[in-house]
Amino acid sequence: MKEGAILALFKPKPNVSVANAQLKIPDHIAIIMDGNGRWAKRRLMPRAAGHKTGMNTVKKIATAASDLGVKVLTLYAFSTENWSRPNDEVNFLMQLPVDFFSEFVPDLIKNNIRVQIIGNIDGLPQSTRKAVQNAIVQTAQGSGMILNFALNYGGQIEIVEATKKLAQQVADGKISPDDINGDLFSQALQTASLGELAAPDLMIRTSGELRLSNFMPYQAAYAELYFTNVLWPDFTADDLLQAVTAFTLRDRRFGGLNDKYESES
Repeated sequence: MKEGAILALFKPKPNVSVANAQLKIPDHIAIIMDGNGRWAKRRLMPRAAGHKTGMNTVKKIATAASDLGVKVLTLYAFSTENWSRPNDEVNFLMQLPVDFFSEFVPDLIKNNIRVQIIGNIDGLPQSTRKAVQNAIVQTAQGSGMILNFALNYGGQIEIVEATKKLAQQVADGKISPDDINGDLFSQALQTASLGELAAPDLMIRTSGELRLSNFMPYQAAYAELYFTNVLWPDFTADDLLQAVTAFTLRDRRFGGLNDKYESES
């Protein structure tokens, strides 16, 4: 079995294949891009080499997702916890968006892909922040897939900040506590601009780790989870297609039942 064998929470039935024409394409795919450091270590290379190769994988997977018809691709690029890494590595990671956007924005425009960001952009170095903001402006006319980067992002912090925002609105008399519901809370989150596409349908984590690592905990409440041993630098369009195939074979009931489930029980 190849290194990238599925480690999904719910595996598709064995020997079941899905023709491309029968695929159910998730509207929103979120990916925890993990394994850059291990990829480099296995090759006796510095961790920076893994991050650089991982950046090239972002380009390939963004294009592949757009070609599949995905509407939103959210990539966990840098978490609030990543600041604890060695300074040299953090500095390299902060340079990657500068390099990425300087190289890839023309392709994004060509493919009608629009860049968005979630996370605390103000906490990023000036050069990183400028590169991100320029990419948002330069791709703003794109009407195709949204390439949504989570930069300096932490899911629990996002929830706390949304709660503070709503609490302030209550204190200002703009809303009452009884007005707060799921829709209002979602509008206070950083993904509010995505509207009905804010919740990922499919969340992928590479490298074999089986956790969400503080990534979109509220939005991903009903996401289908897919874990693979493939390290992010080795993740290909075929691996993405395998994840979408597994998603297609899932029976999403959102806490309810359907006729198929009742007939098989």
